[in-house]
Amino acid sequence: MTLRQKALAVHLLTGTGAVFAMLAMLAAVRSEYDLMFLWLVVAFFVDGIDGPLARRYDVKTNAPEFDGVLLDLIIDYLTYVFIPAFALFQSGRMDGWSGWLMLIIVTFASAMYFADTRMKTKDNSFSGFPGCWNMLVLVIFALNIPWYISLVLVTFLAITMFVPLKFVHPVRTDRWRNVTLPMALAWTFFAGWAALVNFHPESWAAWGLVVTSIYLLFAGIAQQILYDGRNL
Repeated sequence: MTLRQKALAVHLLTGTGAVFAMLAMLAAVRSEYDLMFLWLVVAFFVDGIDGPLARRYDVKTNAPEFDGVLLDLIIDYLTYVFIPAFALFQSGRMDGWSGWLMLIIVTFASAMYFADTRMKTKDNSFSGFPGCWNMLVLVIFALNIPWYISLVLVTFLAITMFVPLKFVHPVRTDRWRNVTLPMALAWTFFAGWAALVNFHPESWAAWGLVVTSIYLLFAGIAQQILYDGRNL
């Protein structure tokens, strides 16, 4: 394959995320949430590998007719925000007034965050919570978190999207990457495991999700405190 063909192939790989999003949405409509999360985990994995491939084959130079960043953002909004929020509401885990409030907070805050030109820090981390609602909602399902705690978590994380707190990018943040990347891969493994057993309460996958989620949530803030102070 020529370099251009490889670059085009990366765009096609990114585009498969839209297919996985549709499959996840169809599963959510049928209330098959285990299958929905399996498709979202597949989409999450694709999202994790297409970026490094895009940089390796320099898609901006070798396949510039497609905007990979825009394509990625469209798919991320579907798989990270829209579908998980729908599932959380549709499943009854957050319905009524709390569910409507959650839908408004998640969709609106995420739309503004995804369009924010300040979302990346100098070390390629995220400034503010990067809208990974798919991860939060999966943990809510796996741990069967009550609606009122879920609402507190949603509100808190939505606020942190717009404050100068750092959240690591598993691939692009150099500092602690030898720990962060395995943690992200482990989270993906435990997420798939939890979905495969239909979020059985006695599954060890839940504990794996707790440990890896805590690390991924606080690693950037820890780096900020230890090394950066308040400078992003």
